[in-house]
Amino acid sequence: MLGHAAGPSPASLCLLVCLLTVILLLICLYAYMLLICTCAYIRSLAPSLLDRNKTGRLGMFWKRAIGERKSPYVTVCRVVIIFFITQMNLSHL
Repeated sequence: MLGHAAGPSPASLCLLVCLLTVILLLICLYAYMLLICTCAYIRSLAPSLLDRNKTGRLGMFWKRAIGERKSPYVTVCRVVIIFFITQMNLSHL
């Protein structure tokens, strides 16, 4: 009679979950940074497009365009992204 094949160990499952969590965090940071920079760029080209929608659902884009690129939170996100990118590039060497 054939026995059950051993499944993945709990430690390897934990590492996989941690890796997926870090990857998901980076994807969210990239998306948020892209949103901030895109809104600031659109506001620099056509300010009236975002300025007329300061409230409501579209107000979210106006809030992201107002000085958010100089925010300390954005700076921290950029440093984290740069750190992970350089670590991934160095690990392939």
